[in-house]
Amino acid sequence: TPVENRLEELWSVMEFLVPGLLGPRRTFLREVAVPVERFGDDEVATRLRLTVAPFLLRRVKTDPTVIDDLPDKVERREHCPLTAEQRALYQAEVDRSMEEIANANETERRGQVLAMLTALKQICNHPLHYLRKRIPNADPTLPGRSGKLDRLTERIEAIADCGERVVIFTQYREMGDLLQRHLGELLDAEVPFLHGGTPIQARDAMVQHFQEDPRAAPALLVSLRAGGTGLNLTRATHVVHYDRWWNPAVEDQATDRAYRIGQRRAVLVHKLVCEGTLEERIDQLLEEKRELFRAVVGSGERWVAELDDAQLRALVMLAGDRGNP
Repeated sequence: TPVENRLEELWSVMEFLVPGLLGPRRTFLREVAVPVERFGDDEVATRLRLTVAPFLLRRVKTDPTVIDDLPDKVERREHCPLTAEQRALYQAEVDRSMEEIANANETERRGQVLAMLTALKQICNHPLHYLRKRIPNADPTLPGRSGKLDRLTERIEAIADCGERVVIFTQYREMGDLLQRHLGELLDAEVPFLHGGTPIQARDAMVQHFQEDPRAAPALLVSLRAGGTGLNLTRATHVVHYDRWWNPAVEDQATDRAYRIGQRRAVLVHKLVCEGTLEERIDQLLEEKRELFRAVVGSGERWVAELDDAQLRALVMLAGDRGNP
């Protein structure tokens, strides 16, 4: 994926290959990047694609001229309700953070917005993910406190009962540690967790064990950024995205650890989204523009920091509170 985050990356590549093709950098940013990334201007995106098309060659697995026997991939969005504890924590975090953001200066505001987004995503994952660094003696209990974890538990039990295997991606090392503990107890087996701190030899051994050993646990946990590329995990017929990344290209690359040449069975992709939260609205925004993102991938989470206070509150508030000021 040569362009993951910004169209400016495409300008840099084309300026090296065909100097002057896309014009001066500042003009490109003003007349192309901003309209496409911020406002989803399809007309500008189409003109850009036509301009660079003679210089790009793209091959995708779904093209029958590349591979004609790749099985189906089914993507399923699974909406998970918040528990009462999650709802209370979520609302309290929105109220506290929005008050701080409203009183912040321009320099402070960006950092506070991004900190709020991280906190809300942690609450959606599990209350303990959010609380463990804020309360030293936080309740370590995992089952029954997170709608998302409860849904994952149901899916893992069904997958294990069918004799299939699953790869679970999370972007957070801390959440991966919690999932490793929970799944180990659920499956009565050691569930490996491949993350950025995993040595190369141990990483290779984890993958080989998962791929080849019939006694291996049916689940493998992977940090999205550490294991989202370069791995062959075709033994899995299920992929779970426990928390959502802002960039669909990163998620697609992670899914392709299982859905790749060499896969002989259909792959079911589960994307867990907490109902009525920031996760659901970001998911909707990404899906509305997914075709555009596939061609010229958008700008990650940074655009959120540029929203005004009213727009930001509308984005993060719980669905049942949308009518409140």
